[in-house]
Amino acid sequence: MANQHHASSAGDRHRLEGPRNHYLSYIVSIVLTMLAFAIVLYGGLDRSFIILFLVGLAIVQILFQLAYWMHMKERGHFFPIMGLAFGGFVALTAVAAAVYWLWW
Repeated sequence: MANQHHASSAGDRHRLEGPRNHYLSYIVSIVLTMLAFAIVLYGGLDRSFIILFLVGLAIVQILFQLAYWMHMKERGHFFPIMGLAFGGFVALTAVAAAVYWLWW
């Protein structure tokens, strides 16, 4: 009986938490996109700073999308997270190899 109550409260928490987290994630995504447009429109900043700022915003956007829309923050997603991490490692290695090859 206690397990049934626990499962019910966990299901209610997940059900109630879902829309709120989706709305929050959507608003954060819109704000991040508006920041990206604003910094490019302003244009009075150093070009390298703008590029680094946009890359930083993109990384934050990716993390929010993975955590809230793809539900990677929940249990049972170890292997998809490891697959994404390995893919990121391979991509960064390929970019580093290309840069090294072109510069030397």
